[in-house]
Amino acid sequence: MIGDVVAKPGRVALLERIQDLREQHRIDLAVMNAENVAGGFSITPTLADQLFQSGIDVMTSGNHIFDKRDVIPYIERNGRLLRPANYPPGTPGAGLWVGEARGVGVAVVNLIGRVFMGTADDPFRVANELVNSIPADVRVRLVDMHAEATSEKSAMGWFLDGRVSAVVGTHTHVQTADERILPGGTAFLSDIGMTGSYAGVIGMDKDDVIARFTSVTHRRAEHSVGSVRICAAVIDVDDETGRAREISRLSLPHES
Repeated sequence: MIGDVVAKPGRVALLERIQDLREQHRIDLAVMNAENVAGGFSITPTLADQLFQSGIDVMTSGNHIFDKRDVIPYIERNGRLLRPANYPPGTPGAGLWVGEARGVGVAVVNLIGRVFMGTADDPFRVANELVNSIPADVRVRLVDMHAEATSEKSAMGWFLDGRVSAVVGTHTHVQTADERILPGGTAFLSDIGMTGSYAGVIGMDKDDVIARFTSVTHRRAEHSVGSVRICAAVIDVDDETGRAREISRLSLPHES
């Protein structure tokens, strides 16, 4: 799974490296968080198609997914682009994808936290409902918990331990170092980190972000340029049991 891909620097790095990464790490299913792809805010249909064609299988998202209005009809017709499942009823798109990877049934769930994240339904209740709805023979199950609070992500990991293959966090754009396999066989990582420019503040121009904290007349932040890294987590899952065998973090420098 690939952490939040931010703007052109992250997008270009991923497009240039995805096939190499898939081959090097023998990736059967490539999942990325796409909520920051277009200039740092949401994604466009054109960019989504480009990423899918490059080797991405499923995209999750978060609180910025609907910042671009043209994503609405796209997310309604393309089930591989997910939005948080615990958004209000009637929200376009879906938060669960069930399919196959090399003949093995797989499921991807997208959730959003509620601590410092705005209005959303209870992610724990929705997670429970979705996991129970996945066919029993689909044992490989991945969960993107898009949340600010480490405690909320960790709680979700324990809540789903033994029922999903992995719970990984996104949103903070800062990779954590707490990867582990929980007792029930669920791989956990609080935050995958960001794929994008580290020359600014979580992928955005540092002067623009500083202005947000120091001025009431600031402009919307533009993405930063330079010092690009690709952050991801490689998760090895037993096809028959759905239990994770290993989780490894990646934080790779990239030059175009």
